[in-house]
Order: sequence, then C-alpha cells, then structure tokens
Amino acid sequence: VVVVGTAHGGEQLYCEALRQGDCQGVPIYCPFYRVDGALLGVNLWPEEPSPRFLLCPDWAFCEFLPCAATEPPPAPTAATEPLPAPTALLGELWEGREYELVLTARPGHYRRRAGEVLRVAGFHGQCPVVQPVRRERQTLSVRGERVPEERFLRSLRRAMAVWPGARLVDYVCAESALLGASSGAGAPHYQVFVELRGLRDLSEEQRSKLDRCLQEDSPTYKSFRFKGSIGAPRLHLVAPGAFARLREVAGHPQPMARVLRDARLLSAIQSSVIS
Repeated sequence: VVVVGTAHGGEQLYCEALRQGDCQGVPIYCPFYRVDGALLGVNLWPEEPSPRFLLCPDWAFCEFLPCAATEPPPAPTAATEPLPAPTALLGELWEGREYELVLTARPGHYRRRAGEVLRVAGFHGQCPVVQPVRRERQTLSVRGERVPEERFLRSLRRAMAVWPGARLVDYVCAESALLGASSGAGAPHYQVFVELRGLRDLSEEQRSKLDRCLQEDSPTYKSFRFKGSIGAPRLHLVAPGAFARLREVAGHPQPMARVLRDARLLSAIQSSVIS
C-alpha cells in the first residue's frame, strides 16, 4: 500500500497530516516533478522519504541559473526580466550545487524564470537527479528581508507549540501592499491566514508569539522590526473549509501558493475570517 501525492514544497504540510492520521506508517510516493503544469522529471526511488527526480531531457527545455553560495537569488519580478548570469544546461550541472530553474515548457511558450530552486543530488547515467529546495515566489519580503516559505512555516509551528490543542490545517500569507488603500498608514507587514483544529479563537498573546518566533528565526526581519520599518504580522483565523473554497476561486487544485499575489484570492480568504 502506498499513497501517491506531492511530497515536497508547499504540499509537505498535507503529507505530514496524512502521516499523523489515517495513513500513519504508509509510505507517500511522489512519482513526478511538475512546475507550472510542465512535467520535468520522474522519481525512480519510491522507497526514499525525501523525493528526488531524474530530469528527462525531452519533456521540456530547461536551463539552470547558478545560485550564490551564501544566500538565495533575488526573486523574479517578471517573466522577461534579464537573467543576472549565464545559465547552464543539463550537461553542465555540478553535484551538490543549487540552481534556479529557467523554463521553456512547450514550443511557443516564453522562456522564463520558474521561481524554483533545485539542488543537484547526483546523476543517473549522465542525467542529473535533483531535489526541490524552495519556491522563490513564495518568499515574503516587504523591506528586502526575504523570509522563505520553509522558514516562515517553521516559525509558525514554533508559535503554535504554545497554543493548547491547536493543529494547523492550512495557511496562506500576503504582503500588506496587496491590500492597497485598506492596509492603512502603518508600516508594511505580513497578513497571515490560518485554519486550525482544536482552537476557535486566538488571544493577543498567541498572535504576538508568531512575531517573536519570526524575529528569533530571521535576524534581518528582527532588525527591521526593531527599527519599526516592518510592522507586526496580522494573524487571522479562518472558518473550516476556507481553503477548499480558495482553491475553487484559484481555479486549480495544486500546488497551493503560500504567498498570495492576486488581490482576488486575498479577498476570497478575507471573507472567511472568523477571528
């Protein structure tokens, strides 16, 4: 028995919920690696807990932008933005290094930065085997502080550890600029929407715990908070089923975007806030 699903990126939250529930002890297998609907690779190692994928040269045209050794590359702001460095091709990758994916999925599609960072885990024959590292477009940054998706989730879980009985079902974030005039005159901040089980309301102390955890986990974020150039995150509790409705509004089932960039989607999740 095996569960087939996506076990990396923003979908890890759901896999963990399955492992803690009815699928405890059942392996979860992610057979394919897809980016924006393009099929790029296949997982030949179903028994390994961390998925890695053999890139298939004929499925899409991929280029790879080398990442700096010390920090993530800047997030792409437009599909046509000039690349900051020459790209590498499949035969030019180095094991152990990280690359941002540059994708031309099908004939007639624009060449663009896909916002995915991969680590070369090895080679199968002469083809690279990669592991997804992070999704650049899911990085929060209102002042250049750059809080990646996985770091934010770690901070959120640490905050939840002191919320008695709370279990995280789902979450999304947005940068306050997406609110437009309704964001008010305060410092830019994060809007955070969570669906929980076991908790029907959040106290101010519980809400402030997220801010403290973010400061502890991100020195850059902490420095901006100390200077007052970033405001405290606004944490909202949404009604059960809010994320199922959000997916319907988005028009596609997966993968879930953790940082909303569309005001229409932000409005949809705001309509489900109960606390």
